[in-house]
Amino acid sequence: MSSPIRFALIGNPNCGKTSLFNRLTGARAKVANYPGVTVERRSGKLSGLSQPAELLDLPGTYSLFVTSPDEQVARDVILGKLAGERRPDVLIAVVDACNLSLGLRLVMELKSLNRPIVVALNQMDEARRRGISINTAALSQSIGMPIIETVAVNSQGVTALRELLDSYAQQPPQAEDEQTLALSNRQESVEALYAEIESLMRQHVIAPAHMSRWQDRIDHLVLHPLIGLIVLFSILLVIFQAVFAWASPVVDLIDAGFSGLGELVGSLLPDGILKDFIVEGLIAGVGGVLVFLPQIIILFFFILVLEDTGYLTRAAFLLDRPMRGLGLSGRSFIPLLSSFACAVPGIMATRTIADPRERFITIMVAPLMTCSARLPVYALIIAAFIPAQTVWGIFNLQGLTLFALYFAGVASAALIAWIMRRRTSGREEFPLLLELPTYRWPMLYHLMIGLRERAWIFIRRVGTIILALSIVLWFLATFPGAPADATQPAIDYSFAGQLGHFMQPLFAPLGFNWQMCIALIPAMGAREVAVSALATVYAVGEESIDVALGSALAASWSLPVAYAYLAWFVYAPQCISTIAVVKRETNSAKATTFFTIYLFALAYFAAWATYQIASAIVG
Repeated sequence: MSSPIRFALIGNPNCGKTSLFNRLTGARAKVANYPGVTVERRSGKLSGLSQPAELLDLPGTYSLFVTSPDEQVARDVILGKLAGERRPDVLIAVVDACNLSLGLRLVMELKSLNRPIVVALNQMDEARRRGISINTAALSQSIGMPIIETVAVNSQGVTALRELLDSYAQQPPQAEDEQTLALSNRQESVEALYAEIESLMRQHVIAPAHMSRWQDRIDHLVLHPLIGLIVLFSILLVIFQAVFAWASPVVDLIDAGFSGLGELVGSLLPDGILKDFIVEGLIAGVGGVLVFLPQIIILFFFILVLEDTGYLTRAAFLLDRPMRGLGLSGRSFIPLLSSFACAVPGIMATRTIADPRERFITIMVAPLMTCSARLPVYALIIAAFIPAQTVWGIFNLQGLTLFALYFAGVASAALIAWIMRRRTSGREEFPLLLELPTYRWPMLYHLMIGLRERAWIFIRRVGTIILALSIVLWFLATFPGAPADATQPAIDYSFAGQLGHFMQPLFAPLGFNWQMCIALIPAMGAREVAVSALATVYAVGEESIDVALGSALAASWSLPVAYAYLAWFVYAPQCISTIAVVKRETNSAKATTFFTIYLFALAYFAAWATYQIASAIVG
């Protein structure tokens, strides 16, 4: 049986390629309105065709003459040079109608491969709003390729494109031969290529001479060196305020639900090991983490809105100059921003960075961006020790504390990047070239998909990794039981208690007790598990998990200890997945060892300094 025909989407970053992929496959891929979102190609079944077909979503690229690792992936797949990857049979070149000349460069390079190519002229609605008129039929004849006008965000033109692709699917796949070498043998100069593109634009495109619009006036503000930074700072401050203010009612509802579930199950089961396992191991462990889902959804809601509106690319451009003073550039902004969600995709997104030194430095500091897995730990401790009072009439003190933790990670990353850059040789500069996307109202469809994906990823972690770790932790905290002549709580005699007491002398200078040490171990698998670990060792079961655990911590910890624990989680690389992806992306055991040691050392020093300073101030 022959393999299904393979199509591949290829286009510039931010041309709507991923959105078109979603429409053609029904996949729930993340759609973001900034360059570099698709770091690795994705595949899906192309729906609605008479024959089985596969669709690949390749990384965005401006040219087949690559300058970064992600562009190399796209080129290698197209040329059939990626190990274990069959060459696509038909290429779908996605071109932004508002930036036609830029997209035509890639199309003309693809043409030299002598491969079947379909052009999807996307974002036609915005082009018309700008007064841009494109003679699609004549342009198609000139370049010798079929062109379909599309608006991927609302499915316009998708049916026509699918019908055209179906006609290709019914034809036998083209044999793989040496024609892929045509690209490397091409002798046309860049000047000749651009002359050809300019000729096509003059013949087939009519655009207004001046396009001064409201978007330009917004850019004048958000890209201003001073006003733009104030706008960015204000947006971030609003986000952190909302994380606490908006989430509280839903957090209380989830907390009450798990509390009621624990009480109900506890009343139905007889006292014994099974009851303890279900109530304290499963319900308390899962509920202690799941209760923070509303705060994570709110954080991602704002990030998705900023992505879809087109603001994040402008933030990258705005921050290019100050980041160059640190040895980075605006290219590092997107990977670092992604790391606020999770450091793993953030580190993978560094493939968009052409400068090897800048990419290495970005990988080293990406985990200092506070990921969503830290948020449950932050929220728990802040709620337990920081009063929910209003400051200066408009700010919430808890929200300001959360903002300070995020700022500490960012400031530390900036300092470390500056130090690393000064210690590396060479001063080669890679200028930042970014295409500023059109401002758009966020699409509710994309927001709902994005939020559902984030929620499902978190819930899946709760139902797999976090659940498994909670069960292991419950076992360690339960067995062996206390002897008959025990004078201490039973957990002191358990495996977890013994391990915590063994670790405690190492962390005593930080003010950590043995219960806190226990929570650090399962947090290496998933930082969120630190919350359920603390709930287990402090015997929070049938009560309201969030409130009861916060009360237990407030009664057992001093304020300097709480601050020190927060400082530890700001810096510690407590995530095995992150360490593994650093190894994969750097392909260096030495770099991975350095990464792990320097972050743990930084966490230890920061927690020690925080504890000592806070103790001196508070007493």
